[in-house]
Amino acid sequence: MFENLTDRLSKSLKSISGKGRLTEDNIKGTLREVRMALLEADVALPVVRDFIQAIKKRAIGQEVAKSLNPGQAFIKVVQNELELAMGEVNENLNLATQPPAVLLMAGLQGAGKTTSVAKLSLLLKNKEKKSVLVVSADIYRPAAIKQLETLAAEVDVEFFPSDISQKPIDIANAAITHAKKKFIDVVIVDTAGRLHVDGEMMDEIKDLHQAINPIETLFVVDAMTGQDAANTAQAFNEALPLTGVILTKADGDARGGAALSIRHITGKPIKFIGMGEKIDALEPFYPDRIASRILGMGDVLSLIEELETKVDKDKAAKLAKKVQKGKGFDLEDFRDQLVQMKSMGGMMGMMDKLPGMSNIPDAMKDQVNDKATNQMEAIINSMSKKERAKPEIIKGGRKRRIAAGSGTQIQDVNKLLKQFTQMQKMMKKMSGKGGGMRKMMSGMQGMMPGMGGGMPGAGGGAGLPPGLGGFRKK
Repeated sequence: MFENLTDRLSKSLKSISGKGRLTEDNIKGTLREVRMALLEADVALPVVRDFIQAIKKRAIGQEVAKSLNPGQAFIKVVQNELELAMGEVNENLNLATQPPAVLLMAGLQGAGKTTSVAKLSLLLKNKEKKSVLVVSADIYRPAAIKQLETLAAEVDVEFFPSDISQKPIDIANAAITHAKKKFIDVVIVDTAGRLHVDGEMMDEIKDLHQAINPIETLFVVDAMTGQDAANTAQAFNEALPLTGVILTKADGDARGGAALSIRHITGKPIKFIGMGEKIDALEPFYPDRIASRILGMGDVLSLIEELETKVDKDKAAKLAKKVQKGKGFDLEDFRDQLVQMKSMGGMMGMMDKLPGMSNIPDAMKDQVNDKATNQMEAIINSMSKKERAKPEIIKGGRKRRIAAGSGTQIQDVNKLLKQFTQMQKMMKKMSGKGGGMRKMMSGMQGMMPGMGGGMPGAGGGAGLPPGLGGFRKK
């Protein structure tokens, strides 16, 4: 997400970062570039206008002029204004009511509403330790009811059955009554989507809202629709008292216009952002972290949170003990690392959150793609148990068999074995004392397909992304 905007902003802000003094003249060119970057990112025109005006006012004011490093102070102003445009802080769901807390989901067809219901229920169950009931009031699409039932089973929350012969209000009221009897904490009501905003649909959802009086009314919108997402959100906001927005499919949106436009146009906060198709790929929306990512500064906090929640701690502890006892790191362990990385959104998902990634050439980014990770996993799966435990026995004939079994070439098998050897060496170093975070980052680099010899131009540390060389675990 934001790749195009990050590239444009990084280039335009680089020209001003070293300036010892900022004047209206040298700011003018940079502001023009920033304006173009935002328009290309499909940010709504009124948002761009106000954004540029606010930066200009602050940049030629005392705040920047008296700074020891005006160029860096200017970048800080841009970061602050990005945060302000998106809402400054993360706004949590309001669940402070007599249970059950009722959440109503609204949005257009195809925005990812039903999937978001499941993702949100999983997040509430795992993070907030809430019991959740989901129900579909979409009486126009039997497939939507069935889809929600399947997803509810997948995330292990209760599903309340409904039927296309019923009325949406009756469905929702019956689900709420059932939740009260069973002392369920949260009820999430999925509603019918449409291909466009029409009066009939709005009247139906208004009546439903009035009947069940939800504590949260969330608008689900596809980030890929750019500033249209903000305009659609505004149309819903005029019909319903929205309390927040869920921005879906943000991982496929290279522009980011929706994230920067929605708050400004609707006045409503983005509460969650969908970063992938997986059922756990829903994150709370933190404007400060997103602003940092837009400016190419990474989002290490979110990465650490993901490591905390998604890394299998038992497996990690067993591996650490195994390595410390000198039993070595084998291909079975290497495959486990690849699988865990996939659960965190893959290598590209993790790299997006690391500082300095915008400085890495596109050719190198192409080498570090998730297809390569899948290929590596397929190669290891083609090996016998003995080969995974003792990679040194993998010679000519075995390599040919493994390549044929995984649908790859012998050179791909050789590449994997080379990367595995580097990872093995790194794990031996990690079994020594100290260097926690630095070694973890080096380890991630060691696992990057095609990155065997370290990243060219990486400052401050062997093979580390720029900006991470001096990073130490306190």
